[in-house]
Amino acid sequence: MKYKINKIFDESLSHNIKTVSSLKDLKKDIEISIKRIAQSISNGGKVMFCGNGGSAADAQHLAAELMIQLSKKKRKAYPAISLALDSSTLTACANDFKYEKIFSRALEGIGRKNDILIVLSTSGNSKNILEVLKSAKSKKITSIGFFGNRGGVCKKYTNINLIVKSNNTARIQECHIFLGHFVLGEVEKILAK
Repeated sequence: MKYKINKIFDESLSHNIKTVSSLKDLKKDIEISIKRIAQSISNGGKVMFCGNGGSAADAQHLAAELMIQLSKKKRKAYPAISLALDSSTLTACANDFKYEKIFSRALEGIGRKNDILIVLSTSGNSKNILEVLKSAKSKKITSIGFFGNRGGVCKKYTNINLIVKSNNTARIQECHIFLGHFVLGEVEKILAK
């Protein structure tokens, strides 16, 4: 079996660089996101994260970064939580209601007007993400969408959209983590002043 990594790797790297470079188009919405998150935390709000599939793990990762710390500087903990709470909550909700309600039910219980909701979906069409965005809108909770492709149907329900211009799931998720680290790192800087 012949396997030539050079060409495949170079093509993948080239696509990745192109995708990451396209994030420059999001500067205005990135800045708005940073300011809104910092303002929410300063006013006693919390940041809630959720995602479907691999994006659920990314949402937990970002919630941990905000709660614990991104930089080496010591700081107080900021209020952040993943709406994928725990296996008991998820399975009870999926059983008693339906899978699409797993995040909206959690938001109903802990979400408040001054909070921020950050959702991650590579397609922008995940039903559970759509449901939590509708719930956030009804509770007047500001939502920020980290999406891929063209944002899917979910982009219509978010206040701020950070859409990665790609239809490659891996590249989208890599950019979501980059964006999350950048945004939350800047929030840390603002709050540390």
